[in-house]
Amino acid sequence: MRFLMTAFFTATLSLPASTLSAQATQSAIKRAEASRVLFDIGLEQRDALMVLAAAKLRSTLNLTPSDRTPDGGTPDDTGSVLDPEQMLQFAYDFAASDPLLLGVIEDAAAETTKGVTGGPVFNTATIAPKKTDTYGAVPFDAGVYAEIYVEAKDSSDLNLTIRDAQGRLVCSDTDTSAIAYCGWQPRTAGDFSINVQNMSGRSVQYSLITN
Repeated sequence: MRFLMTAFFTATLSLPASTLSAQATQSAIKRAEASRVLFDIGLEQRDALMVLAAAKLRSTLNLTPSDRTPDGGTPDDTGSVLDPEQMLQFAYDFAASDPLLLGVIEDAAAETTKGVTGGPVFNTATIAPKKTDTYGAVPFDAGVYAEIYVEAKDSSDLNLTIRDAQGRLVCSDTDTSAIAYCGWQPRTAGDFSINVQNMSGRSVQYSLITN
């Protein structure tokens, strides 16, 4: 599975960001998740092409920033963990001795779309060690597939749970990972609570995306 995912996303290097966005409009949130998976593989293997493919995929998300904060929290204005330019810097580092590959990365960086929004909403926050951030009363529409994604800036383990207005568990992602995803289709419109749990022993900056 990892090989197939790597092959698929490496193939995206031949496509401009605008084409990627047009071909993959069904779920920007799933693309955010996939780009992080590919990015982590690229870091592990110090593979500039994999990291570049992850950055190009991430540049298609067109996320909309918000001032949403966890209950009792304050806005984190230190920047998103979702920036493709941060990924590109690693690609530059891994390709430092290859002039041809550096040229490919520079071309890709020039194609990166800036200032385009209108997609899913995201916010950035910092969570204390072994604590849970709660976003209460987040509305979702009936019959529209709801998606929530959380991503740590580093490799810290984050868990995600969603509950309805009655406190019933709707979805959870509790594997050991720096990313977590939940998707479901609400039968009725209503408010849901989003709970992000930091399983690590250190403070973690993360970004949360909802559609």
